[in-house]
Amino acid sequence: MSDSDSKGEKKPIVIKNATDLQRLKLEKLMKNPDKPVIIPEPPKSKSLAAPPDFVRNVMGSSAGAGSGEFHVYRHLRRKEYARQKFIQEKSEKEKLDEEYHNKIEQNRKAAEEKTAKKRAKRIKKKKMAKLKGKKAKVDNKQNVSSQSDSSSDGEDNEKQNETEDKLKNERKEEMAEVEQAS
Repeated sequence: MSDSDSKGEKKPIVIKNATDLQRLKLEKLMKNPDKPVIIPEPPKSKSLAAPPDFVRNVMGSSAGAGSGEFHVYRHLRRKEYARQKFIQEKSEKEKLDEEYHNKIEQNRKAAEEKTAKKRAKRIKKKKMAKLKGKKAKVDNKQNVSSQSDSSSDGEDNEKQNETEDKLKNERKEEMAEVEQAS
């Protein structure tokens, strides 16, 4: 047999599993790649049917109701139960959505509070480090001046007390600023 005979004859494709089915679908799509592919729309949400304004065939449990009326009554009853079930499911879903959004908001607020607290702590730590650095410089200056001026100890003590008082006041002011910032 020649190649033309084998091309004319097509073997039937046997689908043995889901992979074969998928392969067949892909081959069919790839035969004509210019053809647009139709992607179906996602299903829309259910809408609630309005309750009837009035029921024309009112049936009760009175004697004399025909046997055919029971099926109409049963249909109306089933329809109403389905409507009530849909309303309950919808309200439950709305309740769960609201709880979810409230929980997210609470988590966000808690994270912001935690961040603000840590930020205030960092700022306070930086201020304290700055104050300690200033105090160390002032102490070094005082030590150098006290070593050079050993003759005037009384004056040095007064100057040292004044500078310590100034440092304490500055420290109190900066601590108040840090507390106000946080």
